[in-house]
Amino acid sequence: MAGAKRGCLLAVLMVLLTLAGIVVGAGAWFYQRQVQFAEVRLAPAEPSVVVARGDSFNTVLGKLRQAGVGQGRDYQWKLLARQLDAAGQIKAGEYALDDSLTPRELLARMRQGKVLQHRVTVVEGWNFRQLRAALRRATPLRQETEALDDAALMQRLGFPGQHPEGRFLPETYVYQRGDSDLDILKRAHAAMEKAVATAWAGRSDDLPLASPYELLILASIIEKETGLAAERPQIAGVFARRLALGMRLQTDPTVIYGIGSAYDGNIRRIHLTTDTPYNTYTRGGLPPTPIAMPSVEALRAAAQPAPGDALYFVAVGDGSGAHVFSADYAAHTAAVARYLQQLRRNRAAEDAP
Repeated sequence: MAGAKRGCLLAVLMVLLTLAGIVVGAGAWFYQRQVQFAEVRLAPAEPSVVVARGDSFNTVLGKLRQAGVGQGRDYQWKLLARQLDAAGQIKAGEYALDDSLTPRELLARMRQGKVLQHRVTVVEGWNFRQLRAALRRATPLRQETEALDDAALMQRLGFPGQHPEGRFLPETYVYQRGDSDLDILKRAHAAMEKAVATAWAGRSDDLPLASPYELLILASIIEKETGLAAERPQIAGVFARRLALGMRLQTDPTVIYGIGSAYDGNIRRIHLTTDTPYNTYTRGGLPPTPIAMPSVEALRAAAQPAPGDALYFVAVGDGSGAHVFSADYAAHTAAVARYLQQLRRNRAAEDAP
C-alpha cells in the first residue's frame, strides 16, 4: 500500500515537473520573442506621430498604427511599455518616425519627451517683411500674427510704438509642433537686444554714435553693404569716419530701402537725387531706422570699426564681393572707372555665343 502511494506521488511529481518545464520553456520562448520585437526596425508610412495631452497608451498605439507602424502585436507593445516604465508616462508632443528606430528606442523617446525639433532660419540682411514671409512658410509653426500689421505685432510682443526693422537677430531657431510665430519673434527680439547690448558695451572709445539704437542702424547698413564677411570692420571704419567728419554716408542700400516695394532691382540717378528719410545722398547722418537685420558680426564691426583713412569704397566687380577702399576722391573715381570697365567685360562675356 505504501509503495502504491509512493508511486502515485512520483507520478504527480513527474507531471508537475513536466508542466513546470513547459511553463519555463514557454516563458523563455515568449521572452525571446519579446526581446526580438523590441529591437526590430520600424517601417512607418508617416514621418511623425503626434501625442496629445491625456492620450492613453491604447490611443498612442492606435496613432502609431494609423501612421503605418505595423510591427509587433499590441500585447508586445504593451509589455515593452511596462518593461520600460513608459505606460502612462508618455509625454505629449510630436515624435519622429523613421526606419532607423526600434520600438524600444521610440518608447524611450516618448517617455523622455524627446519630441521632434523643427527649424526656421532667419537670414542676416533680411528685412522685416522677408522675416514675416519666412515665418508664414514655416511648418508646422502655428500662425498667430498673420492678420496683424507691424504696429499691432510689436504691441503683441510687448513693445508698442517700436519700429520692427532690425530688431530680430538672424540665426536658426529650433521649435516644436505647437509653437507659434509669435514665440519665434519673442526669442529673436530678445536675442537681438542682448547682442546689441553686448556690442555696445564693447564699443570703441571714439565711436561717433550716441546710442545702442544708432549702433543697430549702422550695423544694418554694414550688413547690406558687405559682400565679404572679412570686410565688415573696414566698411564700418569708412562709415564711422564719415559720420565723425560730418560727411554724408551715400550708401545705396539705404536709398533702396527708402524706395520700398517700387524698387525693381536697378538703382538709377533719379533714386539718388529724390529725397526720402532713407536717402543718405540727400541727408546727413544715419537713416531713422535700421534697414535690415544685422548679424552679430556686423554689430561687432559697427562697435569696433577698423582703423584707417579710407573714406570711400566700391565693388571690384569680379563676383568675389570684395571692395576697393580709397582715402581720397580721385583714387575712388579711378576705382569706380575700373569697376564700370569690369562690368562691361562681364556683360560682354555673358552676351558672347
